[in-house]
Amino acid sequence: MTITPPALSVFETLESEVRSYCRGWPAVFDRAQGARLTDEDGHSYLDFFAGAGSLNYGHNNPVLKRALIDYIERDGITHGLDMATTAKRAFLDTFQNVVLRPRDLPYKVMFPGPTGTNAVEAALKLARKVKGRESVVSFTNAFHGMSLGSLAVTGNAFKRAGAGIPLVHGTPMPFDNYFDGQVPDFLWFERLLQDQGSGLNHPAAVIVETVQGEGGINVARAEWLRALQDLCHRQDMLLIVDDIQMGCGRTGGFFSFEEAGITPDIVTLSKSISGYGLPMSLCLFKPELDVWEPGEHNGTFRGNNPAFVTAAAALDAYWADGQMEKQTLARGEQIEQTMLAICGEHDSARFRGRGLVWGLEFDDPARASAVCARAFRLGLLLETSGPQSEVVKLLPPLTITPEELDEGLRTLARAVRETA
Repeated sequence: MTITPPALSVFETLESEVRSYCRGWPAVFDRAQGARLTDEDGHSYLDFFAGAGSLNYGHNNPVLKRALIDYIERDGITHGLDMATTAKRAFLDTFQNVVLRPRDLPYKVMFPGPTGTNAVEAALKLARKVKGRESVVSFTNAFHGMSLGSLAVTGNAFKRAGAGIPLVHGTPMPFDNYFDGQVPDFLWFERLLQDQGSGLNHPAAVIVETVQGEGGINVARAEWLRALQDLCHRQDMLLIVDDIQMGCGRTGGFFSFEEAGITPDIVTLSKSISGYGLPMSLCLFKPELDVWEPGEHNGTFRGNNPAFVTAAAALDAYWADGQMEKQTLARGEQIEQTMLAICGEHDSARFRGRGLVWGLEFDDPARASAVCARAFRLGLLLETSGPQSEVVKLLPPLTITPEELDEGLRTLARAVRETA
């Protein structure tokens, strides 16, 4: 299949130049179901993007759609601020029973607003309030959101420049394997903490992604994460795990940090927590950190009740029996085998990933964009990641079938060959 881009006149003439994804996928999409989208001309596309990780259960998942339609048809609350509602109660009960208790996680739940950056801002504010200190340490190539506090702990120079003002109180440290194994883990970080002349204000917290999605699919080792938690405990710093893109099962377990056996002080969730692509985010934290005064942090759209409905339905349908994790790991093995074959055929390529998030990098940074462009013309949606957009990023729905996954991987391999 070869797809001819349509005329996009109204988007080009009326919509802001800030739009980005649509430039790589010049189609007008009309319908979607499962792992496929269909444009207005009837062309079908296999989706290896999944709403940037917001659609772990696919487009218009029938189980979640039924729960949402039933709720709307009975005139259930749509907008509820932080009022108590039956939908919120059902979600909290389900989240506690299906996610927190089985993992022995003690967290309180905060609804900070509809987006991931809302959750990160709440986490940063809470850490500073608890510790009475301003500095927060982040890591090279991190991405935590586009609002000012989140940008201050984001590494990407292009995105940081968009702030237009100094981004303060954030200090970057090397992510796992930043020096290709030539420097012992946390040598620089710990030396700065111990040296009274280093100029590093003692941090309130450290914020980290276990897999850096936007930063290039950089995977932190479990032992590195455990050592980071130990460092935070010894140096009186809170550990924040940003699980916005890698949580909700993306790497296998519901939380991406489960494999490392750590318990972060604060966790941020968004994207697929609603299950259906509806705006929703959570900030989770240990009970002793719940020092908020009523109304001290709020937001108009933190009570998106239809999102609570689909979130609870997703947990019941996919996380009550432990099968989703096994399926995701099996699908991940399927991707890994294809990646091995691609890199065996192209010695300029290398790959990395976990579960159902993978990255394919080339010696020539421009190659990744060319592969994604060719894949689109062949009916596969892929995006790039990394500071130079040098990595092809695979982020298919967790519910993708083995046959669909194989189809997409064959298309990827073809796109790589045809751009060599």
